[in-house]
Amino acid sequence: MRFIATALFVAALAISAQDAPKQDAPKKGGGKGFTPKNLKILQPGPELGQTMRAFTVALGQRCDFCHVQGDNSLDDKPQKLTARKMLEMTSHINEGFADGKVHVTCYTCHRGKNMPETTPPPATPGQ
Repeated sequence: MRFIATALFVAALAISAQDAPKQDAPKKGGGKGFTPKNLKILQPGPELGQTMRAFTVALGQRCDFCHVQGDNSLDDKPQKLTARKMLEMTSHINEGFADGKVHVTCYTCHRGKNMPETTPPPATPGQ
């Protein structure tokens, strides 16, 4: 039994070594060794990927809604510039709370839509 477990472990190591990226391969995405460029408000670090995923949920859009596909550092899309303004706005609002907690996020207004609704939905009878 011990032999089978050892053999499976060695096989798994061999397979993972074949699938591992080469040391000289360029780093892209948010993986280890990736250095983001052109950050003006957000900070680099492990939370950056989580923050970007939260944006996609909050706005109901994919990354290329704000980013130029293939070069996330470019500021060619007006949506990216708007996103920076929105980050400054939510940060300013949250700084006004004495408890130091985050009270307002992109999702607070957007609720999965790239354009937040500015009026409530019509009331349904019986409410």
